[in-house]
Amino acid sequence: MPAVAINTILTAFVFVGTSESRNLSNTMVIIKLSIIVLVILVGVFHVDIENWKPFMPNGFGGVMSGVSAVFYAYIGFDAVSTLAEESRNPEKDLPRSMIYSLVICTVVYIVLALVMTGMNSYKLLGVTDPLAEIFKLKGIRWMLFIVSLAAVIAMTSVLLVYQMGQPRIWMSMSRDGLLPKKFSEIHPRFKTPGFATIITGLVVGIPIFFTDENIVLDFTSIGTLFAFCLVCGGILMLPRRSEKETKGRFRIPYINAKYIVPAITAASFVIIAIFFPDSVYEHTDKSKLHFPMIIFYIVWAVIAFLCYLRSFSLIPVIGLLSCCYLLTGMRWTNWAMFGVWLVVGLTIYFLYGRRNSKLAGQENP
Repeated sequence: MPAVAINTILTAFVFVGTSESRNLSNTMVIIKLSIIVLVILVGVFHVDIENWKPFMPNGFGGVMSGVSAVFYAYIGFDAVSTLAEESRNPEKDLPRSMIYSLVICTVVYIVLALVMTGMNSYKLLGVTDPLAEIFKLKGIRWMLFIVSLAAVIAMTSVLLVYQMGQPRIWMSMSRDGLLPKKFSEIHPRFKTPGFATIITGLVVGIPIFFTDENIVLDFTSIGTLFAFCLVCGGILMLPRRSEKETKGRFRIPYINAKYIVPAITAASFVIIAIFFPDSVYEHTDKSKLHFPMIIFYIVWAVIAFLCYLRSFSLIPVIGLLSCCYLLTGMRWTNWAMFGVWLVVGLTIYFLYGRRNSKLAGQENP
């Protein structure tokens, strides 16, 4: 019930207006960053470097599996892009805000992870609240309440970003004809996508009663990774335009990957064949093939070949390959849940969106 209450309050804030939601989000971010700084300052005096030996106990594959499992932490950066219509100068403000926040948060993640694993062995941190556990194990009781408070504030601020972003995604899809027009209606008083906001609150709130955190986090991570793959792939499909044609629009620097990616791919495959031949097998059972990794290698080779044929841009290619690699670390249960959700989306598209889309009936250029 507390989670449902938080979801209801956040939905109300987002429904009322963007400025109110922004002020609430800024306040929570300041509080949680202050607590994180306090955690780092207190924890750094209890770090034992022996806990970092070995520094990567599960190897590089273990690191990447961990990254894929918590990739949901990065969904907030792209959620900022959904507020383009409510930005004063979106072409400059949005890219800068996303890059700055990405750099700052990545640095904070690394420093906090070093402090946590330095205070106690990583083997003791397999709990639902490892940040509180490190101070409990060290006997620093006065930090437990502060850390628990930070956890609630952090999750609430993340939920607020999601609640702001999802209605605007549905609003844009509705304008394109992929969803009913009701989703693009703007509230006459609050000037927000009111109907889409309420539906978002229900979609988020109802599953709270019958799901646990592992399902939600795994589902969010694989959904985020797949969405990033689609975005990077979509950029590759866009025709290249001159700077004059893209003036006033979002654009990405073009670096020709015609020779770079094929060369890196060939060198990487040689290195993998010589030094990492077991990468095509399951980590726990060398007699079983790791099919996601094999599929990734095939996709990698195909993309490298297409780079040579079509002179793709390097940055989205790197993004696409990185996200595809992280997808190989997902468990089969994640893929099963994602498959069901994907079928639901495709059903909506083929029953409604495909016929009502603005692009329906238009000839391909």
